[in-house]
Amino acid sequence: MKKRVLISGASFAGLTLAYWLNKSEYEVTIVEIGKELRKGGSPIDVRGEALNVVKEMGIYDKIKAKEFVHDTEIVNAKNETLVNFSINDFDEYRGDIEINRFDLAEILFDIVPKNEVEFLFGNSIKTLLQSEDSVDVIFENGAKKTFDFVFGGDGTHSVVRKLVFGKEENFSKFFNVYFAFAEANHIQTNRAKNTGIIYREVGKQAVLYQFQNSVNAILMFLSPKLKWNYKNIEQHKQILKENFGNNTNWKIPEILETMMLADNLYFDEVCQIHMPDWTKGRVALVGDAAYAPSFFTGMGTTLAILGAKKLVDALQASKGDYKSAFVKYNETYRPFVESIQAKLTRGLKAQLPETEEELQASIEFFKQAAKV
Repeated sequence: MKKRVLISGASFAGLTLAYWLNKSEYEVTIVEIGKELRKGGSPIDVRGEALNVVKEMGIYDKIKAKEFVHDTEIVNAKNETLVNFSINDFDEYRGDIEINRFDLAEILFDIVPKNEVEFLFGNSIKTLLQSEDSVDVIFENGAKKTFDFVFGGDGTHSVVRKLVFGKEENFSKFFNVYFAFAEANHIQTNRAKNTGIIYREVGKQAVLYQFQNSVNAILMFLSPKLKWNYKNIEQHKQILKENFGNNTNWKIPEILETMMLADNLYFDEVCQIHMPDWTKGRVALVGDAAYAPSFFTGMGTTLAILGAKKLVDALQASKGDYKSAFVKYNETYRPFVESIQAKLTRGLKAQLPETEEELQASIEFFKQAAKV
């Protein structure tokens, strides 16, 4: 009889898990709080060993076909170019694939067989009750089901982690940065399509990513810890207004106005998730729910895809002994995760300088790199 699995979250970790667990003869259900796949967001990267995973899944060529190959420009307050470079020319990133977040989610979603894997959109987990042999789940819509395992691939603000492991603040490490994303298709930059334009000043950054058919805007700023609710969009807009409302540099007024009117605004803090164990009983966490590295490392997607595969491989190798599989997942994947999380400080220094000297040094770094 097939083992029954519930996955919370239909993003990179959850969809990768669903694909491999289904191939491994598990009966898979995915619950996703959104009514559909989340659209928008910044470009993300598939790197290193995760490229081998997507090749095994047969989707490398599809991902490559949607690659976001682009130039990046750093500009001043008057929209004058200070430096132009391509990240793909840097040795550290050579061979990596950058892709629109939704494009990758859609590719992963398409290869999960809908006649075999059940999707529950617009729903979430309300309670979890574990026993030695199973996990009883009550959903927000009142439905009740029993599973052999529950896997949390539901992001930095994971519901599964909160219900099983405890409050988010017990595991979240804040890095004094907040950020927001929104679509901004109407903003003109006088730059070619497939160009990322970055404006920086001390403690603040604004970005416009121009895809072939859309534009994504980003605002980010340094700040002490704020009292905020990640579900309260009107509060997010007020925070942005307080930090950027008097800033008339570059395209910031247009970006801010767009975010004030946006229905799909995404606002969050830059943090990492650090946990002593990613598993408890019959529950395991994957991706940002377990070990979010922050988008400044450029490795969140890679950790999610690779971590999902590592967990399924451990389950397969254990031949039914899930406890030893969970131990293996915790022990063997942790060194790589921690090495990635340790890189965050370098990325923050470059993107959000705290002094004028650091700002000029970051611009000079890219000028010299562009010459190589």
